Amino acid sequence: MHPLYEALNQCTRRQFFSGAGLAMGGLALNWLAPRLQAAGVQPAAAGSRVHPPLAGFPHFAPTAKRIIYLHMNGGPSQLDTFDYKPGLRQHFDVDLPESIRQGQRITTMTSGQTRFPVAPSVFNFAQHGRSGAWVSDLLPWTAKVVDDLAIVRSVHTNAINHDPACTFLMTGSEIPGKASIGSWLSYGLGSENNDLPAFVVLTPKFSPKVSAQALFTRMWSSGFLPTSHTGVTLRAQGDPVLFLENPQGVDAGTRRAMLNSLTKFNALAHARHRDPETLTRIAQYEMAFRMQTSVPELTNFSDESPATLDLYGPDVREPGSFAASCLLARRLAERDVRVVQILHRGWDQHGNLPGDHRIQCLDTDRGCYALITDLKQRGLLDDTLVIWAGEFGRTVYSQGTLTSTNYGRDHHPRCFSVWLAGGGVKGGVVYGETDDFSYNIVRDPVSLHDVNATLLHCLGVDHLKFTVRSQGLDQRLTGVEPARVVRGILT
Repeated sequence: MHPLYEALNQCTRRQFFSGAGLAMGGLALNWLAPRLQAAGVQPAAAGSRVHPPLAGFPHFAPTAKRIIYLHMNGGPSQLDTFDYKPGLRQHFDVDLPESIRQGQRITTMTSGQTRFPVAPSVFNFAQHGRSGAWVSDLLPWTAKVVDDLAIVRSVHTNAINHDPACTFLMTGSEIPGKASIGSWLSYGLGSENNDLPAFVVLTPKFSPKVSAQALFTRMWSSGFLPTSHTGVTLRAQGDPVLFLENPQGVDAGTRRAMLNSLTKFNALAHARHRDPETLTRIAQYEMAFRMQTSVPELTNFSDESPATLDLYGPDVREPGSFAASCLLARRLAERDVRVVQILHRGWDQHGNLPGDHRIQCLDTDRGCYALITDLKQRGLLDDTLVIWAGEFGRTVYSQGTLTSTNYGRDHHPRCFSVWLAGGGVKGGVVYGETDDFSYNIVRDPVSLHDVNATLLHCLGVDHLKFTVRSQGLDQRLTGVEPARVVRGILT
């Protein structure tokens, strides 16, 4: 049920008309005490949670307690990373057969081309691990942990352009205004850490040599859920969270007294108007107060061993790097933050894909390997679900000029590759298959709704039962279209 409806249902006619009277004294706070506690407002007793799960959550025993989402913004090419198609070399510069393209929609960026020449990957592939999974030489570090990964080669999406595709990836809808997956999990499962947000967002730097799509805050927005479940962005440079520190001349005691007074005013406002966002506002003030202590400790890597820093490589010492973000994600995981989202930009290669994808992989490959390895060494991978995904794939045909060493690729929603690890996912699995041109799925298709249903399942949530009433509809992350848990990749 939507929080507004919950508040209205809890409010009797007599309570509603007596709100002004309640506001005259401490009775308002007494009446609101349990509601404020549920919103994370009251100081928690030892061992209690200020942000508990909804009643009845999780629906069943989870295999994962938390999720780390590695989003490669822009759409990595599956043909150049995980979907090996050796037969394409004999089709170099041959037009993609119409029997493969089947009149499917393409973007306006290539619709005017007179030809659609096949561009085989210039990168070599090799089999790795006991599983023998094929991985491009762009990803030598990821290849080392391939036996911990479930590589899904048959993911497909509805959207063909970045904005709706990214929105669909994270919210289950191309239409803005829906809640992101991190917000859903924060709302339903709560947090086991009283001093950090349940949902944290990291936006690492990317190479200045590549162009990048803008990031959209709706990718971590709470949508129709209370705004306290919006992802909190930790900045790479300067203050990790803006306006978190006390102003000059204001100490912790003064700040606490100010918040106590502000809480009383907001509580009285809620008693009169019953706006659930008032409780959200109080909860956010309280979380900010607690974060003044927790965030500086979190972002200080001085307690990490040299071996751990070496694991992540030299980039980890550079603030705002992808490697530093991955280490920060591990530190958040061990502090039981429910959702960590890392968004790495710059994967949109309509031209010069061999050069720019190499740069992107140099940025991210070792960090991904180190994150999986670090979590595993600390016993955290067993209950941490990691996912690596872009918003769509890339075309087998070249956009623009094709040479033996260079090409671009357009957007391709019909199939792309995603990998998952930990948290109840089988390692060393390759799931799904595309045709010889990596253009259509020929076995075990997986929609993005299926992906989200699977993520929720690993965290003990039945996607069909997790709904919130908004705008006259029972909204859910997986939408109204059929969705299934991809059990073939689960333990």
